[in-house]
Amino acid sequence: MSPNVLVTGVAGFIGGSVVAALLSENAHFPVKNLFAVARTEEQVQSIQSLGIKALQLNLQDEQAVTQAVLQNEIDIVIHTASSIDVRLALHLIKALGKRREATGKDIYFIHSSVTTGYSKEGGWPYGEVKDGDSVYKLEKELNDEFPIRKSNTAITEEAKAQGVTSFIVGVPFVYGIGTGKWKKLSQNIPATVKASVALKTVYKFDQDSNFVAVHISDLAEYYVLLLQKILRGEKLPSGEEGYYFAVAHETGWWEISQGLAETLYARGQVTEPTAKFWPSDDMAAEALELPRQYVRLMHTARATINYKNRYPLGWQPKWDKQKLLASLDEEVTATFQYDKGKTTLFDALDAPN
Repeated sequence: MSPNVLVTGVAGFIGGSVVAALLSENAHFPVKNLFAVARTEEQVQSIQSLGIKALQLNLQDEQAVTQAVLQNEIDIVIHTASSIDVRLALHLIKALGKRREATGKDIYFIHSSVTTGYSKEGGWPYGEVKDGDSVYKLEKELNDEFPIRKSNTAITEEAKAQGVTSFIVGVPFVYGIGTGKWKKLSQNIPATVKASVALKTVYKFDQDSNFVAVHISDLAEYYVLLLQKILRGEKLPSGEEGYYFAVAHETGWWEISQGLAETLYARGQVTEPTAKFWPSDDMAAEALELPRQYVRLMHTARATINYKNRYPLGWQPKWDKQKLLASLDEEVTATFQYDKGKTTLFDALDAPN
């Protein structure tokens, strides 16, 4: 009997695309075993049209989460709803712990983190990391207040305490058009496109970055591969050793900015075909609708991820830097077609504890 899999954040960019990938013919995953979490009735109705069971659930409500996991006999959670608000993950893990106690089965939790937590600009002092490294031990040794790292260690520790097998997936800069029912785009490129059109100029920061990236279709396939290996009973590194990095290639923000400048200039939407420096971080934060303390980090961080061997999944991403830069006109078109407003990525930072 196939285990039941619950995906959170399915109205979002990553979660929606993961569900679409699981429903594809290539995944061979039974629809009856796929469950999804959404926040509003409108989202639930939209997602249920895919033929899966959508749960309208507030992940901040621990009792409701426990009830949902136990009643629907959830054995695996793919958590894409938030990499920052650790409460959501902990409620799910505790509920999975109760499921394990009731059944004696192996239970799994896959958490979506972000790779900016491993950049010098993000306060990471240890340099390069890769799949299989003891990242958890380094995070514990550092023991700082960076939200991503705090979430990772808390999730790993709670999963161990509950007897739940955990995996941390480090997600880099994501681009492309999502395949979910709801949110089609990520944050950085659409925000830059909108700000550039409003200001009639493409801006960049005075410090370039060489960051890691992945196309949304390749990222969704990464989650499918990880799930398939779990379902086949393969013994993967997990818990304190279970940090994975879904990185396909590197790119630079200056190159993207210049490509956007040329694309928008050709469309008559900016006055010059060359990107200029932001006059101030305050102006950038306001124009890009991002928190002041994170706006520079998001555009200048140099995440030091060694992704060459892609251990141990055997993942083969199809997109690379050249395809990204060649697709910027499509990114601009998609921004005008699909963008629904600013990201909710940082909402949790302003929420009460």
